[in-house]
Amino acid sequence: MVRTENDSWEITESVGATALGVAAARAAETESDNPLIRDPFARVFLDAAGDGVWNWFAAPQLPQELLDAEPDLPVQMQSMVGYMASRTAFFDTFFLDAARAGVSQAVILAAGLDSRAWRLPWPDGTTVFELDQPRVLEFKSSTLTERGHEPTCARVAVPVDLRHDWPAALRQAGFDPSLPSAWSVEGLLPYLPAAAHELLFERIQSLTASGSRIAVEAPGPDWMDPDVRAQQRERMERMRALLAKADPEREVPRTEELWYFEEREDVGDWLRRHDWEVTVTPSADLMASYGRGIPDGIEDTSPRSLFVSAVRT
Repeated sequence: MVRTENDSWEITESVGATALGVAAARAAETESDNPLIRDPFARVFLDAAGDGVWNWFAAPQLPQELLDAEPDLPVQMQSMVGYMASRTAFFDTFFLDAARAGVSQAVILAAGLDSRAWRLPWPDGTTVFELDQPRVLEFKSSTLTERGHEPTCARVAVPVDLRHDWPAALRQAGFDPSLPSAWSVEGLLPYLPAAAHELLFERIQSLTASGSRIAVEAPGPDWMDPDVRAQQRERMERMRALLAKADPEREVPRTEELWYFEEREDVGDWLRRHDWEVTVTPSADLMASYGRGIPDGIEDTSPRSLFVSAVRT
């Protein structure tokens, strides 16, 4: 699906479908023998949405023709599940550490099917603001409410496109910029043009008091490397062609078609320039710390992201 300036989507379309893909990875990790994270709501969302391209990571056995051509694929897919599990654990820990330190306002940008407002043990008095497209938030809340699930905090949905005046909507929803807050930017930046990326952080800066915290999943140093992109694109197209012959009913997601490959400032550098104390962890190091590293001799196809955490001084 081609992106346009003010495009919107249902949960099963465009960027919305990627939220279901991430939920599929969380479901696969939750249902594994030794899960790093537990998200019982991920499977609820998948069941509500039905079958689709987003079920790639939670799919049954792959066709033998595909395995013969790509024998490392099962391990690489498991590595991608491990990446998503590590990412989830990183942001879970970030929010709980902030809450224990007395930060009572949490802001989840592009919340998608993030279920932290329902599954984390938030301290009393915590308010979690979730910002995303109206139809995405409605799908999530209605799906969980209809099944009797209630948030574990004061959850406030802020239905707004992040390319519009979301700071005004956030304030109107009760957010107090004079108090410390904790922010997550997870699975978002590749879907923003460079100008919107810059504006996003300028707006966060204007809304954060001293002592506020932020955690970001940021593009890595090879984000704009044409050789890396060409290699990834060639491999994915080869897999799509093989799968189309072996199992025409299944499809490999085309997430990269929704991304904006534009030059942008390194997130850690930007935050340091604006008086934040910054820690940066490459995704490979994060995964290894959680025991989710890829075995030797297997090509690592998981994202080469940077996980940034920072405190405003």
